[in-house]
Amino acid sequence: MDRREFTTAIGLGAASAMLPAGAAAADATFHIGMLLFEGMTYLDFAGPQDGLTKLRNGKVHAIAKSRDVVTTDTGIRVLPDMTLDEAPELDLLFVGGGQGVAAVMEDETVLAFLRQRAPRARWITSVCTGALVLGAAGLLRGYRAATHWTAMEILPVLGAEPVHERVVIDRNRITGGGVTAGIDFGLVVLQQLGGDGLAKLVQLGSEYDPHPPFDCGSPRTAPPELVQQFRTVSARATTARLEAARRAATRFSRG
Repeated sequence: MDRREFTTAIGLGAASAMLPAGAAAADATFHIGMLLFEGMTYLDFAGPQDGLTKLRNGKVHAIAKSRDVVTTDTGIRVLPDMTLDEAPELDLLFVGGGQGVAAVMEDETVLAFLRQRAPRARWITSVCTGALVLGAAGLLRGYRAATHWTAMEILPVLGAEPVHERVVIDRNRITGGGVTAGIDFGLVVLQQLGGDGLAKLVQLGSEYDPHPPFDCGSPRTAPPELVQQFRTVSARATTARLEAARRAATRFSRG
């Protein structure tokens, strides 16, 4: 099945999918804003984006501070659709993670955008260390949240309760764990917005039936020496994120 056939199948199968009760009319466009930034993890964006494009009446917008090309962690370059200022009213806000997260956690333009748009959004979401950006904007205080396992200890600094789950829903916050959890996240969002049938159809069409070759995708199952090795190679990024979180917490206390 090629991409066009898959999209057609999804469209036919989801013909009866509706937005949740209390949402806009079924024929209204559901606007999704996905934040792009330098050094973002490409899979944090691509996994959820692939699923979210299957939402009936959904419109995904790739947004950034400027229309300049964004270079991701893999070197893949992504062109934003629009700037933050050009974004329409957004029903769902999304932030992924990556090496550039520490800088974004202290980018007042981005944080102000998230704070301003959050009260009008139906859903505020993230995958991986994108949760730290939401936290730096003050949007996770008092919420349960997931993030990459190396950043779990940072969430409490930002007022969030860390939860070691693949996807966490707390009121209108949906947060996903690290990187590949973005695929699960996308399916959960589809379930919330379009029902089980749509989410299952997308999962089947994507042949999402994971059988990893190694049982070491979590610090709970990986050998301790492997966990320590990864902590060592990621220590600089983790420290930068923790320091940015502490500065954000100081700003909260002053505010």
